[in-house]
Amino acid sequence: MTHSPLFITFEGIDGAGKSTQIERLAKRLEEQGESVLVTREPGGTPVGEKIRGLLLADDMTPRTETLLFFAARAEHAETKILPALASDTWVLSDRFTDATYAYQVGGKGFSGSEVEALETWTLGAFRPDGTVLFDLSPEAAAARRAARSGGDDRFERESAEFFSRVRAAYLRYGAAGKGVAVVLPPYLRRRVAPDFVLRAAKAVVRQQQQAPRRLVVHVPAPLEVHRPGEYLPSVLL
Repeated sequence: MTHSPLFITFEGIDGAGKSTQIERLAKRLEEQGESVLVTREPGGTPVGEKIRGLLLADDMTPRTETLLFFAARAEHAETKILPALASDTWVLSDRFTDATYAYQVGGKGFSGSEVEALETWTLGAFRPDGTVLFDLSPEAAAARRAARSGGDDRFERESAEFFSRVRAAYLRYGAAGKGVAVVLPPYLRRRVAPDFVLRAAKAVVRQQQQAPRRLVVHVPAPLEVHRPGEYLPSVLL
């Protein structure tokens, strides 16, 4: 290993294709001799998985929902993510705090300042080294979900308008410099994505060595129509 392992999170609306790319990146890292932990939120621990069952099945207020997400996240970070990083293991997580800003703040209108306070109280200064956002239109994501086997959970049953708000919040959150590191559009072919993510991770390492901050990288998506100003700031890898 030539550098410390990274904590990389993967975000996007339901149906954006995160899980597939996480598996591919994990395989690529393992082929390079790295130790890798793949995990998810909500969940990732026995306690977190029990909370996940409540969150995905039971109706509740946005406040209750947000508190449960952070309860699961506190357990996840303290008992699984931090120990893995300390043992020289890369951590790839399907969602983390960015999802709370997108879904609970952007989608459901919960207070952003209260989420910031919960994030600080729960995690202190701990944040991912980089985040990969899979940017997909709500319509395309819905078509992908419809093609999957199994029933939808209560988040996946939300309206197209809800997912439009969530997508906008993801992009807005990254544009404000809060945390999104890479926006990966759907036109990148499957064989390209793992290499692209690895290049982005290496760029995160270089940036952290020079001046610690979250790196923002955006690749335009020519197969989708975006409004002016929707793109995140770009940094060439």
